[in-house]
Amino acid sequence: MPRKNEPTERQCIVTRQSMPVEQLIRFVLDPEGRVVPDLKENLPGRGVWVKASRLAVEAAEKKRLFGRGFKAEVKVEPGLADTVDALLAQAALGALGFARKAGLVVTGFSKVEATLTGRAAPKGLIHAADAGDDGIRKLAGALHKRGAQAARVLVIREFTSGQLDLAFGRSNVIHAALLAGGAADNVVERVNALRAYRGIEGEMLEIAEGDDGSSLEGASSEEAIPDQGVWTTGDVARRDSSDA
Repeated sequence: MPRKNEPTERQCIVTRQSMPVEQLIRFVLDPEGRVVPDLKENLPGRGVWVKASRLAVEAAEKKRLFGRGFKAEVKVEPGLADTVDALLAQAALGALGFARKAGLVVTGFSKVEATLTGRAAPKGLIHAADAGDDGIRKLAGALHKRGAQAARVLVIREFTSGQLDLAFGRSNVIHAALLAGGAADNVVERVNALRAYRGIEGEMLEIAEGDDGSSLEGASSEEAIPDQGVWTTGDVARRDSSDA
């Protein structure tokens, strides 16, 4: 989210389109000149913005758009798009952990099934990516009994049981229900951000072209944030966990 009195839109260095900051990812340079994602948008220094899409991040790296955007020699570590994906997933798992601490997570097959058929519809239904088909099918049937309300329940299958174990602080988490509440809304937002970044099969990305019709080798970010200060040791330490 933009800070007070800051623009609510920025220009993507790949598509050259102005977009709401919620649909973009900010990147900054660390003290060694490496491009790093700033998902919380709070790291110091000049920033450039890329559409929150794996295809866009991959295009920015492949076409060397970061150097032009920063107007400097930059280093792009291999697998930058994977790094962003991992940070978004980490943010979603962190949100799940906060929801559990807020008492908004129910685990255990029987308890989840009872929640699905209870008075209040849950906010989400979580299955581990490695969950068995039989359990998923039974819980889907229980959810279906809610009729039209079922369509408003987010079904989450992005994470393995091991990842859910760590997020919830317990072992062998296969199914869970997410109850309504503020922390649950944050989970939905984070999971949807991860899904939007990963996109769907066949997603197309419109890359801006230069005046001669060729694809841009670089694009200056007209909306880049001015220098906000210098990096500190703390900034460097949280570079790899900026959205934990």
